[in-house]
Amino acid sequence: MPTSQSPQATKGGVRLALPKGRIQPGVTRLLSEAGIDLVSSERGYRPLLSLAGFDVKLLKPQNIVEMLAAGSRDLGFTGADWVAELDVDLVELLDTKLDPVRIVAAAPSAIVEEGRIVRRSLTIASEYERLTQRWIVRRELEARFVRSYGATEVFPPEDADCIVDNTSTGSTLRANGLVIVDELLQSSTRLYANPQSLDEPGKRTAIEGFVTLVKAVLTARKRVMLEVNVSASALDAIVRALPCMRKPTVASLADEAGYAVKAAVPRDRLATLIPELRALGGTDIVVCQPSQIVA
Repeated sequence: MPTSQSPQATKGGVRLALPKGRIQPGVTRLLSEAGIDLVSSERGYRPLLSLAGFDVKLLKPQNIVEMLAAGSRDLGFTGADWVAELDVDLVELLDTKLDPVRIVAAAPSAIVEEGRIVRRSLTIASEYERLTQRWIVRRELEARFVRSYGATEVFPPEDADCIVDNTSTGSTLRANGLVIVDELLQSSTRLYANPQSLDEPGKRTAIEGFVTLVKAVLTARKRVMLEVNVSASALDAIVRALPCMRKPTVASLADEAGYAVKAAVPRDRLATLIPELRALGGTDIVVCQPSQIVA
């Protein structure tokens, strides 16, 4: 059941920032699968968490980076792009791999030849000023920076020659007649901590416990639990073939009819692994999805 703790009741606990906006659903679902539920409060930006000792606030990803750096938040999920853009000293605890995007430079095809911008003097629009300025220097471009506040892709060709923006599939860029000319970095939703918060023993213990719960879900998403029956003569070959995390579990079947072998295996190996196990003498193969795996 969710706790009824208010922010005042969690004074001295962990101040957690959760993202509001595009990346919020993935984080909320991740927490739910970890057994951590959020319940909206009367103040919509301060939900209650079913994990004692946590004070939660919803913030925009950019603000989460700023508040973590300032020390008003201890822990938060945000995009790696904004950590790089704001250039702050945070500790990355987990890469959830959620909401993967690339930060790219893109321009109208009319000024692009062989993947490079041919115009010498450029106006470049972006929400990412620091990343863009670094790119300008690195590529030795003659350029003027213009800050955008969303919908950056509509700036060219009238208001900018080039943009620096995030993209997941590139479809929005293509729809606006833009082609990618460079990639600045790759980003995803990650869990960060304020370094000083980790120096406090009580907070560090709570944060490590939180990380264990979330990491268990991320690990489980990549693996499935596979169980296969096998005769005594084929047991060693089956055990060698299983790409398990450490060692598989082996149990005797009734009436000494063989063995049941169980292991958490990579999901992306199933297509080749199941035929291989069958060829080695495995039978009665069962695959199920675990909700959490704590390594």
